[in-house]
Amino acid sequence: MTTDTELIKKKIIYRSNYRGTKEMDKLLGAFTEKYIDQFNEEDLNLLIKLLEIDDNNLYNFYNGLKTDIKFEENKINNLFKNFKY
Repeated sequence: MTTDTELIKKKIIYRSNYRGTKEMDKLLGAFTEKYIDQFNEEDLNLLIKLLEIDDNNLYNFYNGLKTDIKFEENKINNLFKNFKY
C-alpha cells in the first residue's frame, strides 16, 4: 500500500519527465531523480510549484536569463538553479 507522499512523488517524477520540451524533460527529470528522496513534504510542495512554471521561464531561470515571472528565494529554486546536469 502506498502512502500519500509516495503517490505525490510518483506524480512529481512523471510531471518532471514529461514537460513538453526534450531539454526540460531531461533537466527536470535528472534534478527530480537526484533529490526527490531527500525532500520533506514542504519541499515537495515547493517542487510542485516549480513544475507548474512553463518551460521557457524555467529554462531562462536555470540559465540565468531574464524571465517573465519572479522566482521566490527558497531551497528548491536554489537547488534547481545550481543543479549541474
